[in-house]
Amino acid sequence: MTARRNILVTGFAALCAMGVSAQQAWPSKPITLVVPFAAGGPTDVVARTLGASITKTLGQTVVVENKLGAGGTVAANYVVRAAPDGYTFFIHHNGMATAPALYRKLSFNPLTDFEYVSQAVDVPMTLLARKDFPAKNLTELIAYVKANESKINLANAGLGAVSQLCGMMLERAMGVKLQAVPFQGTAPAMNALLGGQVDILCDQTTQTIPQIKAGSVKFYGVTTKNRIKALPDAPTLSEQGLKDFEVLVWHGIYAPKGTPKPIIEKMNAAVRTALKDPEVVKRMADLGAEIAPDSKLSPEGLQTWLKSEIDKWSPVIKAGGTFAD
Repeated sequence: MTARRNILVTGFAALCAMGVSAQQAWPSKPITLVVPFAAGGPTDVVARTLGASITKTLGQTVVVENKLGAGGTVAANYVVRAAPDGYTFFIHHNGMATAPALYRKLSFNPLTDFEYVSQAVDVPMTLLARKDFPAKNLTELIAYVKANESKINLANAGLGAVSQLCGMMLERAMGVKLQAVPFQGTAPAMNALLGGQVDILCDQTTQTIPQIKAGSVKFYGVTTKNRIKALPDAPTLSEQGLKDFEVLVWHGIYAPKGTPKPIIEKMNAAVRTALKDPEVVKRMADLGAEIAPDSKLSPEGLQTWLKSEIDKWSPVIKAGGTFAD
């Protein structure tokens, strides 16, 4: 019996050693970074830019895999079921925080079903209107919207999109309810605004800066607490009267629950290195995106931020009465 017990103990120790060795050797093959939106979209661009730099740091290719559907929940469910071996990661924006309030039957819990790696970049939003919209500034816009509430529509990029959430917060701040016009993505929403088919759109700088600089839209300000580097002369909505109005598109990186801590730590270090890479910094600046502050770059920082965003958006979404099964 003693001999058999010794064999079992020795075998278990060998398996543990193999596991530790595998973690130390990580990564030994390509890593998949799952993106919940279409190729070429804002989150995809962030993922591919970071992935290229992480590839250099880790010495293994980061392969971006786009899994579309249901506001990011299809991709999230895929990652929840993936093996926690350090070869599947997930990048998602604010949708990770809004899903619990938006979906009545959510099959995952953002706070308990993932390991946290790091936040990455923040992307400001901008408030726009079609070029021939009557209001010349935010004060005039608020007055015009309140006087013509039933006649004005508000475009968004679909259920759960940050443009929809920004629109909800805008309605709440102005005390109005506008006609929502959802599109399947930011590109068609912007095209409709440029064509004059819709009145107002709240969208991120990665999509709007070219149109703002070209003067092809009416631009009323940015949704951050402070002015941004990409549009230094543009006032914030908060400083113009919508006090404490803040909406950011933020991107967090996650892994399947149970992914070993040493792997999470190595990936976190690789992300931090990427965020200091001059090529990444320049690319993000060109898009109007800003590197997340250091306080959000740790796994604990991302977890704390996610919890605060869930608490922030749940009442806004519930008040808006927009839900999906």
